[in-house]
Amino acid sequence: MVEKRAFISGNEAVAAGVCLARPHVIAAYPITPQTTVIERLAEMVEDESLRAEYLHVESEHSALSACIGASAVGARTFTATSSQGLLYMAECLHYASGGRFPVVMMNANRSVALPWNIYGDQRDSLSLLDCGWIQAYAEDAQESLDMILHAYAIAEHPDVLTPMMINLDGFVITHTYELVTIPAQSDADLFLAPFQTSNKMDFDSPMSLGFTAGPAYNQAFKQLQHLAMLSASRVIREVEEKFGQLFKRNYSGLLETLYCDDAEYIIVTLGSVAGTLRPVIERLRALGERVGLVRIRYMRPFPLEEIRKALAGAKAVGVLEKDISFGFEGTVYTNVNSALMSANLMRPRLRNFIGGLGGKNISAQDVEMMFSRLKSSDEGERVEFI
Repeated sequence: MVEKRAFISGNEAVAAGVCLARPHVIAAYPITPQTTVIERLAEMVEDESLRAEYLHVESEHSALSACIGASAVGARTFTATSSQGLLYMAECLHYASGGRFPVVMMNANRSVALPWNIYGDQRDSLSLLDCGWIQAYAEDAQESLDMILHAYAIAEHPDVLTPMMINLDGFVITHTYELVTIPAQSDADLFLAPFQTSNKMDFDSPMSLGFTAGPAYNQAFKQLQHLAMLSASRVIREVEEKFGQLFKRNYSGLLETLYCDDAEYIIVTLGSVAGTLRPVIERLRALGERVGLVRIRYMRPFPLEEIRKALAGAKAVGVLEKDISFGFEGTVYTNVNSALMSANLMRPRLRNFIGGLGGKNISAQDVEMMFSRLKSSDEGERVEFI
């Protein structure tokens, strides 16, 4: 078997990646713009190109509950959701992470109600950063497929055993068609070993799962979760190195930088909008302007040291995000600002740009405006909507 090239959407790329990972159980509930992921997987199960149990559940809460139950008996599991569906899962997110069940989930980033809106921003996933899941943000369809394979290798690693959420910008990635390289199944099998875990129900080696822990012990379990999340930083690098050696596609760990070595003005962002920034930055660089980009690939674990290093030489930094913590600032900005404040560094001036809420377009002209604001000496508003 050899890899192939296909003109497919981001959702179809996710489905292809899931198929290559050979999950035992898929449980999901349809919600725009995620639905075609689980439709494609249903078709694969029906035609037996994917041998898995496909569970038709009545809600997103049930979908993740089913995945938790399956993972608790040692099964590799997958689910997908979006927006209100992710929020409906919120209770179960903590059960999965606290139980150390390495469920992999795709989330199609979409605005949350009210007003009702089916278009993409990142308020759904960013509002749940504290639920104990690894959170990754893809830029395009190819990265989406590859991240699914990465996710199983990372989440199932014995030093991690933490569920993982792959986020795709709704419609911008989920429904945009691109040429995607799909690995051969034989190569995917070389990369991703069958799932094995001792954290499961086992008649031969019984253990307690889903138990109660009072004040004397509860914090210890939370500390272990925290340490596992920190360990994920190392495992992510190891997994990507192995993936690069096998498939010749290399990724940059927790974040990606562009021209940050000498940039005076840098925009930090995540997701597909990085594709809008790149050509603007290339054009401005050709005009002699020292501008750069930081694309955060993982919000959890947060790339603390990488952010500090990337932004150390900048005069001003703008954090562009499709999120707002009402009454304060953007959540990504809070994380970036904290990383810089806690370091003994000369801090660049920081500005928080909020855009793309409810799918509002972020244009090349908007990017130029943001760089212009960064060059201005005035402090500006605490939060600037673009």
